[in-house]
Amino acid sequence: MANKSADLILERNAPAEIRRIPDLPRGFGSAALSVVLAAASLLAGVLFWYWATRASLNFYIRFENVPTPVQVAARFWHLLSDERFYLHILYSLRRIAIAYTLAAVLGIGLGLIVGRSRVARALVLPYVEIIRPIPAVAWIPLAILMWPTEESSIIYITALGALFPILLNTIHGVEQTPEILVRAAQSLGASRAAIFLHVVLPAALPHIVTGLAIGMGVSWFSLLAGEIISGQYGIGYFTWNAYSLILYPDIVVGMIVIGILGTLSTHAVRLLTRPLLAWQRKAR
Repeated sequence: MANKSADLILERNAPAEIRRIPDLPRGFGSAALSVVLAAASLLAGVLFWYWATRASLNFYIRFENVPTPVQVAARFWHLLSDERFYLHILYSLRRIAIAYTLAAVLGIGLGLIVGRSRVARALVLPYVEIIRPIPAVAWIPLAILMWPTEESSIIYITALGALFPILLNTIHGVEQTPEILVRAAQSLGASRAAIFLHVVLPAALPHIVTGLAIGMGVSWFSLLAGEIISGQYGIGYFTWNAYSLILYPDIVVGMIVIGILGTLSTHAVRLLTRPLLAWQRKAR
């Protein structure tokens, strides 16, 4: 009681400027520091890029043909007024949306089944282990032969790249379900369906969310390989075509746009799946 009275006296006698300052939210200092460090790191990278290109650095890695940040920024500003540039982005986003949705549905569904069934595991995992190491570029010739259109071939290659991270993380999440929770539910008379919905699935959700985030990043990597076979639109095609036409600033613009789109889409996946893990944050 005495301490509270002393705090009130100090607050009343404090200058008005101090009394107006609200308490900072918890974690604000660390978050602000992270933002400052990230901005400083990016700025240092851009400055090194500028210096290396201006000095034509040639120390194993050659920067003499790399465009400067000023040239890339000027080219990017010019492309912002080009409608075809936006078409490239929209075509890639549409392909990502379709391919990623297919990969997520198939990967999560199949992963839940394989994680709970030894028979399904024995039937499916050999195909996964054989196909998974094959890079997306190696699928291009066969995808052209298999699918009737270029668009379906690109979506197939993109979905295939996103599938395996989602599938394997889902399987791992199901397998990591604590056995004691399953037995406790069984002892309470829960059915197999109830155990699956209320025990196995919540326990696997953190791994599934991780797989979804990783799968989004891999889907962009696979998309670029698939868009090499596209003759019209796509940010991957834009970047490859710039290389063919020796438009060096366009190559860097395409790479930066791909990086930004990949980062934003991965962040969007994390935001959309955050409510699914609300119970995990409350437990902490």
